[in-house]
Amino acid sequence: MIILARMSLQLDDIKKPVAREMEEFEHKFRAAMKTKVLLLDQIMNYIVKRKGKQMRPLFVFLSAGTCGKINEATFRGAGLIELVHTASLVHDDVVDNSNYRRGFFSVNALWKNKIAVLVGDFLLTRGLFLALEHKDYDLLSICTDAVKQMSEGELLQMEKARHLDISEEIYYEVIRQKTASLIASCCAIGASSTGANPDLVKEMHRFGECVGMAFQIKDDLFDYGEEEIGKPLGIDIKEKKMTLPLIYALSKSTWLEKRKIIGLVKRGGEDPKKIREVISLVKESGGIEYARQAMNRYYQQALDTLKNFSESEYKSSLTQLVKFTIERRS
Repeated sequence: MIILARMSLQLDDIKKPVAREMEEFEHKFRAAMKTKVLLLDQIMNYIVKRKGKQMRPLFVFLSAGTCGKINEATFRGAGLIELVHTASLVHDDVVDNSNYRRGFFSVNALWKNKIAVLVGDFLLTRGLFLALEHKDYDLLSICTDAVKQMSEGELLQMEKARHLDISEEIYYEVIRQKTASLIASCCAIGASSTGANPDLVKEMHRFGECVGMAFQIKDDLFDYGEEEIGKPLGIDIKEKKMTLPLIYALSKSTWLEKRKIIGLVKRGGEDPKKIREVISLVKESGGIEYARQAMNRYYQQALDTLKNFSESEYKSSLTQLVKFTIERRS
């Protein structure tokens, strides 16, 4: 609890340059979620009350401040991203048959899959309409490209998970599409909303992509119990997801060792003993340290890209936000 409180204070410090905008965004976002359909409005209220740290809107506002002047288009861009992101989470819970989201019951757990899919569809189309009604075509283009990549990344991961044959190259492509594309679009939308020139928008997109890559590798490390707080131990192994530490361990194994590890992953299921054995083998191979080095490379690339922008309180907070993403405990 002390660690979580400390991190919450740290995030509040990062938000300071855009604290007023984030508060105003909260009201605008709630208004955007309103609907005349009683059941849908009830579900929207449930989702809003259980929102996370709102990191993605924060990336939008800080990127906008770094590149120019925050304006109404920035608010719409942040709303578009948050609606699309929320839609993807609702759909992900259906795909993964997950009953919990951030410690609370998921939409599909409370209202079943059919309603959850329709809720996700509503959130997605509401976000797209928000951009269309104000003719924010540049923002819409950036966001729809991210949605396309997220879908492709999810399907690519599913295709490869059947045979547990994901190479390191494929792994990077999967996380670039599934995770990094959305954070990249946050940063690009923030820049584009201020009227920044295309080169600056591309630079900010590149920055966000590097942050997203580091963010996902950090998330993968939680699976191996390297942090005090995080997702449940071994959940990726249980779901037969090939993450970087495991991929590295397999690449360094003999044919017999590789067969053993793959066998444990395939048949481990709910067996904690087999999951712990996989975790132990991955650690012994140096997979954890290898993944941490990869995360730090992307982290450094993000910071190097940010050097191309003028100094400001927004840029300073953006730098701290990048640091926060790889030092987080959950």
